[in-house]
Amino acid sequence: MKIVVLDGFTMNPGDLSWNELEKLGSLSVYDRTSADQVVERSADAEAVLTNKTVLDASTLRSLPKLKYVGVLATGYNVVDINTAKELGIVVTNIPAYSTESVAQMVFAHILNITHRVGRYADEAHSGVWSRNPDFSYTNSPLMELAGKKIGIIGFGNTGSATARIALAFGMEVLVYTSKPQSALPHGMIKVASIDEIFSKSDIVSLHCPLNNETSEIVNSRHLALMKETSILINTGRGGLVNENDLAEALKSGRIKAAGIDVMVNEPPMENNPLLGIENCFITPHIAWATYEARTRLMNQTVKNLESFIEGNVINNVTK
Repeated sequence: MKIVVLDGFTMNPGDLSWNELEKLGSLSVYDRTSADQVVERSADAEAVLTNKTVLDASTLRSLPKLKYVGVLATGYNVVDINTAKELGIVVTNIPAYSTESVAQMVFAHILNITHRVGRYADEAHSGVWSRNPDFSYTNSPLMELAGKKIGIIGFGNTGSATARIALAFGMEVLVYTSKPQSALPHGMIKVASIDEIFSKSDIVSLHCPLNNETSEIVNSRHLALMKETSILINTGRGGLVNENDLAEALKSGRIKAAGIDVMVNEPPMENNPLLGIENCFITPHIAWATYEARTRLMNQTVKNLESFIEGNVINNVTK
């Protein structure tokens, strides 16, 4: 079997091994592949692995030998699933590999915003604290999490993991989900409407999938419901947020701050409205990228393809 990895660098920048995948066939790994290179590089492949390189209907139809597409992520919108089904191409994904890492990033952003650790560390090293007349130096409000309300939108793996951490901090957890209250762990409260999440929460964290119903769920109307002291966290999908509306809310003081790990276009264009806003803390889509999460991703990638070869497909999104 010829196996082609179209964009392997983000999953494995060099600290993991492709050896187990090589045991399954003749392997070619490309760090990155542009749209006009996909067909050429995949021409003889029976299995193609992709993270963010798009395999649209035209591309899939141009690859007659292709039998399997392994998406190196949980979301699989980079593949035209309907066309894959039509052509009999199996598509698999990697669910839940980064759950704990993403939940950890949620609180990395929250703690950065509420305690500004990086800023104070920089000011200590630059001498600002040394020049201060008092033993304790602050120049921005600090916020305790205990007793605060965190609103979780979407209660899948990462939403529930984030909620568990919030409970450990002594926070009150409000959940917007289709699941009944009886299905929620003790201490978590289901709210009746999305408006209630935005109006009652001190922190809103996004964990829902991106679809027609959730696209730009963070918009001027919902931002207007939030407290001026509230914080928005997005480690889900960039398209959940109307970036122009959020930029305006941050600059006007409508909300306190935002912690963002995902954006509509990645990398963002230089004129993105969120860039350069002091109270918008942006990380470059790294919540998923811990060594541990990428190791699980690699291991499951091998298991998915191995199972396909054995005729017992797992994590199939085209069934």
